[in-house]
Amino acid sequence: MADPKGFLTTRERETPARRPVALRLMDWKEVYEQGDLTQTRRQAGRCMDCGVPFCHHGCPLGNLIPEWNDLMWRGEGRQAIERLHATNNFPEFTGRLCPAPCESSCVLGINQPAVTIKQVEVSIIDQAFSNGWVQPHPPERLTGKTVAVVGSGPAGLAAAQQLTRAGHTVAVYERDDRIGGLLRYGIPDFKMEKKQIEARLNQMQAEGTRFRAGVEIGKDISWADLKSRYDAVVVATGATVPRDLPIPGRDLLGVEYAMDYLVQQNKVVAGDVVSEQLTAEGKHVVVIGGGDTGADCIGTAHRQGALSVTNLAIGYQPPTERPDHQPWPTTPTLFEIASAHEEGGERKYLASTVEFLGNEAGEVRALRVAETEYIDGRRVPKSGTEHEIPADLVLVAMGFTGAESEALDGQLRLPFDERGNVARDEDYQTSEAGVFVAGDAGRGQSLIVWAIAEGRAAASAVDRYLEGETQLPFPVRPSDRAITV
Repeated sequence: MADPKGFLTTRERETPARRPVALRLMDWKEVYEQGDLTQTRRQAGRCMDCGVPFCHHGCPLGNLIPEWNDLMWRGEGRQAIERLHATNNFPEFTGRLCPAPCESSCVLGINQPAVTIKQVEVSIIDQAFSNGWVQPHPPERLTGKTVAVVGSGPAGLAAAQQLTRAGHTVAVYERDDRIGGLLRYGIPDFKMEKKQIEARLNQMQAEGTRFRAGVEIGKDISWADLKSRYDAVVVATGATVPRDLPIPGRDLLGVEYAMDYLVQQNKVVAGDVVSEQLTAEGKHVVVIGGGDTGADCIGTAHRQGALSVTNLAIGYQPPTERPDHQPWPTTPTLFEIASAHEEGGERKYLASTVEFLGNEAGEVRALRVAETEYIDGRRVPKSGTEHEIPADLVLVAMGFTGAESEALDGQLRLPFDERGNVARDEDYQTSEAGVFVAGDAGRGQSLIVWAIAEGRAAASAVDRYLEGETQLPFPVRPSDRAITV
């Protein structure tokens, strides 16, 4: 175990400092200062080596958290990354982007602040990349079987790496001009710089995975044609249909989907020229939606030079401490202050948007907003509380409703469930033999850690389908759910 008295002698939870707001608003680099390994080892030593480590159950990947906490505390970074990679293909992604359900179920969290599991994780992988410990692992033999993976987000990349290492010839198709999916174009660089993606893609290419960017399956190649070319197909296209807000004025200029806005800025940061880019510069910005995507829009708007930023959420402001109805080890809904919230702007709760108001040019000029009240369990605008909020740019960040269905339904006749996801069985296979679904396309909008876990599990199912057996791990099944309420 880690330090036997660590959780007694080091009771404070320490995390890396964020760069000063005034400084980080001047660039698109990650907001955190460079980590202190001494601090990280001290924090890893707080791990209790529990008899029943609930952090395992809180993590969809089943990460061996006490083991690599112990190794990190002992200064054995090379062994720590081996244990971390045993269950997680991409800890550099999860260590930066995952909300860490493992920490919510940390046993120490019953009466002390939880172990900084996420920070220890990212420190292990960053140290490993810096020291050259992340090496390619090409297969010892090739099976002669071919697999197409459609979509290059975390689920698709995890499936591709696992299947390549199993000896199959794998090609990853991505309709965007660069590989990475949501990781590439949905996540701002101030949360994760894209050099993290490039480093991992270099490893995967050296292992034998082939990448085909700028190819849209269903248009450039039909789904039926793709299926005929490969022995198996993995659909990992994500849940990309945004949830709309169909109220009066929705068609006004300047009322945009959050993801369209974020993608454009990520392209600009990558060095591309985006004509008629959506920008917050010199504008009053309103972001509708209080989740991670909304926070990403807030941070982006500040860096673009917005005059003001207002964030609207229709529900109650969450509590700052775990409520009684969400006891340990469930994952509670808590009020969080992301780096973007530190940088300015106003957050408003119980805010129902009633109408978008425009000017004579057909551009949005304001929102009509009312307080939210609950009637028979339904959230409705409260009469007599309406007021206006100035807005030159409105970003709708209300989540996603499912996978894009037109090509899959029209060309492969794949059924979709009532939640808008591609239907599949417990082995991730669709009604079409040899076609599998992993990640948000089959699960619905979820966490990055679930996407990687499903990619790994789907790879195991594909390997068994092709070879009759598999040595690949099968961490989760589609019906599995995180500890939550």
